[in-house]
Amino acid sequence: MKSKYVLPLFLLVQIIFYRILPYFPDFVEGFYSKNLFVRISHFSRTVLGKIPFSVGDIFYAVLMISIISWFWRIRKTWSTDWKDHLLKILGKISVYYFFFHLLWAFNYYREPLFQKMEIRREYTDADLLAFTKRLIAKTNEIQFQITKNNNSKIVFPYSQQEAFLMNINGYKNLSKDYPYFEYQTLSVKKSLFSLPLSYMGFGGYLNPFTNEAQVNHLLPMYNFPQTTCHEMAHQIGFASESECNFIGVLATTRNDNPYFKYSGYTLTLSYCLGIWHQKNEQVYKQLIKSVNPGILKNYQEDYDFSKKYKSPAEPFFKFLYDNFLKSNNQKDGMDSYSKFIDLMINYYKTRKL
Repeated sequence: MKSKYVLPLFLLVQIIFYRILPYFPDFVEGFYSKNLFVRISHFSRTVLGKIPFSVGDIFYAVLMISIISWFWRIRKTWSTDWKDHLLKILGKISVYYFFFHLLWAFNYYREPLFQKMEIRREYTDADLLAFTKRLIAKTNEIQFQITKNNNSKIVFPYSQQEAFLMNINGYKNLSKDYPYFEYQTLSVKKSLFSLPLSYMGFGGYLNPFTNEAQVNHLLPMYNFPQTTCHEMAHQIGFASESECNFIGVLATTRNDNPYFKYSGYTLTLSYCLGIWHQKNEQVYKQLIKSVNPGILKNYQEDYDFSKKYKSPAEPFFKFLYDNFLKSNNQKDGMDSYSKFIDLMINYYKTRKL
């Protein structure tokens, strides 16, 4: 067999393999997520964590420039040598696809968190309503605790770098009850692509090749801790967006600092209110009346941010990411972000907020 066919065929083998892998979550959990990945991620964060800028973002920038340069060089020979060029493209994709999974993405196929934590997924409207009311009371309490005024919005008093460091406290407290949420060796960076991320409608991402958590530093600061904790959850091996939202909320609300608690509770409340807005307008209007005006002012910050960076390209990027998630064992795609409410409702049925 000619060598030029080896990598493209290997890509086909990988695709078939990852269609079979969802049937073996225990194998992925034991061999990869709790074993090999722990070593890989610890090594990556130890090597890159102290570097003040995002190595992963620079890697992506160089990669994009290389791709554009390569296509420019072969433009004149594409019509005559298109088969060889296509094989080269498939070969390169095959290599990146392999390292994408080896370094992080096997976690898409691990044991679901609701099974690990023995949390039910189903809930009724009555469950949702009771949880939303409890959540409003708790968020109101923390908002007033910080500001001493129901009408004042929260102004986050820490720098982004301080917030990165302070997030570890929440994970430390959380890991006392759930050791598999332990977080060591900080490697969280402000993304060099924060402006494009804002126009694309994203708050951050994990670089699977360097295991750096990238955070959009243009975000409103009151919800900055929650966004960061979400990306940190990806770093410790959780791939599902709903699970990372859930872990991010637990890590912020377990933090000793009330500003961090506020970040987690306000995110959860915004999703609950959003569900009611779609489900029952009358119930939504009644609920929103009981939310402190200061909290609504913080939500207005999110609205103003989204409006400022609204772009016609955003739906296209959301469509791409939706299909990316679906192709990686997340059947709900972008909708999976809101599915963490299932976990929250059932987790807190027997616990205090």
